[in-house]
Amino acid sequence: MTGRPGRTGTGRGGGQAGAGELLELVRSGRATTRGALQQATGLSRATVGHRLDRLFRAGWLREGAGGPVGSPLGGRPSITLEFDDSHAVVLAADLDTRHARAAVLTLTGEILAEHSGTLAVEDGPDLVLGELGEWFGGLLEKAGRPAEQVAGVGLAVPGPVDSESGRVVQPPIMPGWDGYDIRGRLARALAEHTGVPRIPVLVDNDANLMAYGEQRTGHPDCSAFVLVKVSTGIGAGVVVGGSIYRGVDGGAGDIGHIRVGAEAQCRCGSTGCLAAVASGGAVARRLAEAGLPAASGSDVRALLAAGHPEATALAREAGRQVGDVLATVVTLLNPGVLMIAGDLAGTPFLTGVRELLYQRALPRSTAHLEVVTSRLGERAALIGAGALVVEHLYTPTRAEERLQALGV
Repeated sequence: MTGRPGRTGTGRGGGQAGAGELLELVRSGRATTRGALQQATGLSRATVGHRLDRLFRAGWLREGAGGPVGSPLGGRPSITLEFDDSHAVVLAADLDTRHARAAVLTLTGEILAEHSGTLAVEDGPDLVLGELGEWFGGLLEKAGRPAEQVAGVGLAVPGPVDSESGRVVQPPIMPGWDGYDIRGRLARALAEHTGVPRIPVLVDNDANLMAYGEQRTGHPDCSAFVLVKVSTGIGAGVVVGGSIYRGVDGGAGDIGHIRVGAEAQCRCGSTGCLAAVASGGAVARRLAEAGLPAASGSDVRALLAAGHPEATALAREAGRQVGDVLATVVTLLNPGVLMIAGDLAGTPFLTGVRELLYQRALPRSTAHLEVVTSRLGERAALIGAGALVVEHLYTPTRAEERLQALGV
């Protein structure tokens, strides 16, 4: 049987759709039967069958549990096809300034094993990445997964990242990390502690990956999504059309260093940055000056959870300062969802954000805007990092390359 008249069966590169593109159609839910794949690509039944056989041999597809469905081409019911997430796992880690979290995840984002603990970025990349490699070794053992099943690693860091090289670029709160070969060091640490061979290591800014995880899991239909993380510093992640928007060299979303006219000294070396007056670190300093036990954003979070009145007042004030800046962000990007995350993402801070945001932004910009707090909480960057690795591994072009490497 040949393709239907008028259908070319062409893929993105101009040739016929390959196995990688069929996999993408199944993964996205756009075509989940052989008949639907024929209809979507214009390929013959035999060609579709041949390319699906490659995906089955690789262990990437399986027949669905839902049973037969009606074929769009008529005839007998077709068996549904599903992406088989059991053939591999990914590793993900989220570095904060003084704390880290790592996990083993399935290819569909389920966390199989997780660990968190103290890990200070100021100790330098060699020590921190070596420690992460050791954590991953214990997590694989805990998850009961062999090293051979690890397909890739995603790492979230609290600084701007050049996504092409995976290196952080002039990070204000990561001393010693500027230009460091994170991918190479983490790959060596993995080989040392887990036996995992050389695999893809993807590095991105933590706010970017939080935004990616939150948008994909909770707001998949939102075409313009903004997440603002307010912890030790302040950063934003932007997802447009389902993809992270990074700017030309990874600097997009660094709103913590927008000047707001204050005289406070920022860790970047400038004065008057938003992060210097409204971050969790800035609020902690003001509380410490008042004699309260606060050294970081996490300490502020604990005081807010206890209902401490001075912490509550300062968090609301910080929210107003951030909301003033976000009025410009919302007017520029016109997002459908603005999510507040991080140590200060509670009611006092959110109230302050809303006060200034709705006061300063044009009504047209906020008419269809949802202002919400994080759904995934401290796991957002892990989920986002895992999803980024999976999307990297199973793009049609890369899937074809990997199938050839597997010899199927």
